Amino acid sequence: MRRYETIVIVDPDLGEEQRGPVFDRIRELIPQKGGLLVEFDEWGGRKLAYEIKKKQRGYYVRVDYCGGGDLVSEMERQFRIDDRVMKYMTVLLDKEADMERIQEAMSESEAEAETATETEAVEAPEAPAEATAEEKPAEAEPETAPEPTESEAKKEEV
Repeated sequence: MRRYETIVIVDPDLGEEQRGPVFDRIRELIPQKGGLLVEFDEWGGRKLAYEIKKKQRGYYVRVDYCGGGDLVSEMERQFRIDDRVMKYMTVLLDKEADMERIQEAMSESEAEAETATETEAVEAPEAPAEATAEEKPAEAEPETAPEPTESEAKKEEV
């Protein structure tokens, strides 16, 4: 099994309800072809390096997955026939990816993320809405007056 990464740029003028079917099709296609979706990372709207289909911006999505050549071919075929997809690029990350090890790493990272959010919720003390007068830091007053400059000293002598 090989590990791939595909960057997809979708038309930025589409709403969430119109982009959703494109992304759902990707999520469905990977398991259908015997692959494993490692990460689906939506980067959001960004400025393009050059104009594509008379657009200055695009909605970026990065898909990290394991699968075979037939999966990549089918995904790219879907992108070619869908007018909502402006550009795509697939890169081979690893020729000999171990799916079991990747799944273990994914489950470990999910478990760590869950414990981190639980710990933050328990340890986070409630912050008071306003600090009391005792809690506000006093402004530091200068202990000594600054030395007068020569022009100030001459004015005082006159």
